[in-house]
Amino acid sequence: MRKLIVSEFLTADGVMESPHEWHGPYFDDDMAAAVDARMASSDALLLGRTTYEGFAEAWPAMPDEPGAAHMNGVAKYVVSTTLEKAAWNNSTIIAGNVAKEIAALKEQDGGDITVMGSATLVRWLLGEGLVDEIELLVDPLIVGHGKRLFEPGTGPLPLRLVSSRTFATGVLHLVYAPA
Repeated sequence: MRKLIVSEFLTADGVMESPHEWHGPYFDDDMAAAVDARMASSDALLLGRTTYEGFAEAWPAMPDEPGAAHMNGVAKYVVSTTLEKAAWNNSTIIAGNVAKEIAALKEQDGGDITVMGSATLVRWLLGEGLVDEIELLVDPLIVGHGKRLFEPGTGPLPLRLVSSRTFATGVLHLVYAPA
């Protein structure tokens, strides 16, 4: 059975929006190794529509960037009731019984299914009990504004710490599982 793993870049105040604006100074070789390990264990992405559209525009235009071969080549599943076409390589729209379809994906043979960004989808997946792990890379920065992964009214959701590590840049690499 495959694991569904949420993997997110966050600030210390829980902001996940626009990491390209604040994350760069904290990305070092240790973090690159953690991100590479996440990619290596995953053979599918599960994305919400907004994240999918942003990634579908950006990644094909950056074929020589680290991670681009994985992002462009891996199977992609986008959860959306409004998206009519998913043209990015290896993309499939999930619009029907989403919980049932994702549960079926998890039952297939293969690597992990990784969710990136997609805050609304992540909160829904957690509510449905479909998430196996939450991997957070928490930058030592407070931005004070922006979309947060967990908004008021989310939870409670008890978590069990699976692993933790602090990178030299002060980034915390935290892995949780629902308790």
